[in-house]
Amino acid sequence: MTSRFAAVLAGGLLAVSSFAQAYAQDASAAASLDVELNALAPSQKGCMMTFVALNKLPAPINKVSFELAFFNDKNAVDRITVLDFRDLPQGKKRVRQFDMPNIKCESVTRLLINDTPVCDGPAAGECMKGLVTRSQVSVPFEG
Repeated sequence: MTSRFAAVLAGGLLAVSSFAQAYAQDASAAASLDVELNALAPSQKGCMMTFVALNKLPAPINKVSFELAFFNDKNAVDRITVLDFRDLPQGKKRVRQFDMPNIKCESVTRLLINDTPVCDGPAAGECMKGLVTRSQVSVPFEG
């Protein structure tokens, strides 16, 4: 009877351990830094770009910047610039707008986040590693 109870208990502990491990993997897989290209609108300076960011990493981001490459209709890099997204609290969406001088919105055919030169808060490399990009406009946005 005792060995049977021990076997049932061991089986139960194994099931709980497997569930906990699967849950931990799901939680780490869900950890991301989501950045969406939400809108492009002509402005007096050039092109107003609107982004929506959501920090789903396990820590708040005190300061983050993204190095963006702008591609033109010849699929050539037209410009590289760094945009300061400031702080991104954990679990909260933030809208960031940037008025890009001397860029016509219609000439931008693709955007690429090339790097995160500043990522203050999470462990080193987590901002780029957890980066997930999407676009709400016809311009592809990649990370």
